[in-house]
Amino acid sequence: MTELSTRSGGSEHPTNKGLLVVFWLYVLIPLVWGVFNTLAQALKLFQ
Repeated sequence: MTELSTRSGGSEHPTNKGLLVVFWLYVLIPLVWGVFNTLAQALKLFQ
């Protein structure tokens, strides 16, 4: 727990925030795309 708090609370590594943003975009964009495509396919089935 202390390791995480010291790592996340440090402003001495500004690149980590950028990497975190890139990482979350890399994770969330395919996830949202997959959910959207799944919903679109489901709607096609019900029509």
